[in-house]
Amino acid sequence: MSKADIGLIGLAVMGQNLVLNINDHDFTASVYNRTISKVDSFLDGRARGTNVIGAHSIEELVGTLKKPRRVMLMVKAGAVVDSFIEQLVPYLETGDIIIDGGNSLYSDTNRRSTTLAENGILYIGTGISGGEEGARKGPSIMPGGNPEAWPHVKDIFQAIAAKVDGQPCCDWVGEGGAGHFVKMVHNGIEYGDMQLICEAYDFMRRGLGMSEESMQKVFSRWNKGLLDSYLIEITSHILGFKDDDGIPLTEKILDTAGQKGTGKWTGINALDLGIPLTLISEAVFARCLSAMKPERVKAAAIFKGPVPGFTGDTDELVNDVHDALYAAKIISYAQGYMLLREAAKEHGWNLNYGSIALMWRGGCIIRSAFLANIKQAFDANPDLENLLLDDFFRSAIQSAQAGWRRIAVKAIEFGIPIPAISSGLSYYDGYRSERLPANLLQAQRDYFGAHTYERIDQPRGDFFHTDWIGSGGKVSSTTYTV
Repeated sequence: MSKADIGLIGLAVMGQNLVLNINDHDFTASVYNRTISKVDSFLDGRARGTNVIGAHSIEELVGTLKKPRRVMLMVKAGAVVDSFIEQLVPYLETGDIIIDGGNSLYSDTNRRSTTLAENGILYIGTGISGGEEGARKGPSIMPGGNPEAWPHVKDIFQAIAAKVDGQPCCDWVGEGGAGHFVKMVHNGIEYGDMQLICEAYDFMRRGLGMSEESMQKVFSRWNKGLLDSYLIEITSHILGFKDDDGIPLTEKILDTAGQKGTGKWTGINALDLGIPLTLISEAVFARCLSAMKPERVKAAAIFKGPVPGFTGDTDELVNDVHDALYAAKIISYAQGYMLLREAAKEHGWNLNYGSIALMWRGGCIIRSAFLANIKQAFDANPDLENLLLDDFFRSAIQSAQAGWRRIAVKAIEFGIPIPAISSGLSYYDGYRSERLPANLLQAQRDYFGAHTYERIDQPRGDFFHTDWIGSGGKVSSTTYTV
């Protein structure tokens, strides 16, 4: 029997679709699943007539593979990944490759890459985005880890990845956990994009009294312009979908959102690295608030606010919603790229930001025409500090900000929460402020904790402490962190 090019463990939806994608591109895959019956049902079902090889044990799976052996894990992040690695290693040799295609925390990938390298095993932590459809037809793939492994998986990964203008949405990201970190930030931006769209929907629905049918037409129109993206496209489809009784299905879906952790991880890492990832963090908190459904129902019966009601030009305000959504989307990506840049400094990664934008242009959940502009921005200036400083994005956000501000004001008047849209605007106003009130904050810190401060009339790096009450002495704290 001929040997397989790659082995895959984990036959849930993503795993099955990746295997079929691999088969479509003339590579042979061998599969194993902890529940053995899934292997047989897959071979007798969706994989019938393909070259996919089934294995009933990890030892058998490894035995079906060409050298260097390539084994991809499509299993739940965390302890399950470690468990399968432990089971695999006894059957592998120096130079063999383990690939984690799940949403693992990047620090776990760092650890695994280092530990396995000591045993001669090459490790790749690769982010895969695109969901069920992307896995089957071409996902965005973000590999990182041991660079020695990349030449051995490049042909397969780039063959099965989505293509934009003939270019695969897959390239080497960097060492250690770089691939999974980039996927984590992708997911954080995804949280932001989804929340922004939901806020636009809620504003039009409650504030303007628009029907699902009219909003469906708006989103469909937006998808042909600046907001052209996968999430805008599927939103137009969702709003047009009716239940069996003819009522829009969205009206019957419970308003409590789930999450799997990558958005939260993005926020935590932003705090650790000191990056103001305000919009994405608000998107995560919005999901947390949505989960408090019983408590919100009680609060709704107690607290009364404005009753939304708009009698002006609806089309004009819908155009403002478009501009607010577009401007806030720019902020979300700008903040995400700030986090990538700071993480690259922290971990010594040489990230290619234009290449990352290309990887996100097709196959993945946040794919949009907008990403071409991000790639152009970093191609023009690889050292760009913030997307807002690029000519295109500077002009775009300045053109959109009037409508953005009008929507923020109207939302407050209507009593409709828009945490992501409004936090994006606050960040923008903070970023463009030459002077912020942190001077008073530093005075407060020095007053109660002798934390010291710098002065505008003295060189940066010189710190001062004031005896604010005349009896505090001259001793200052040794900690000062900006």
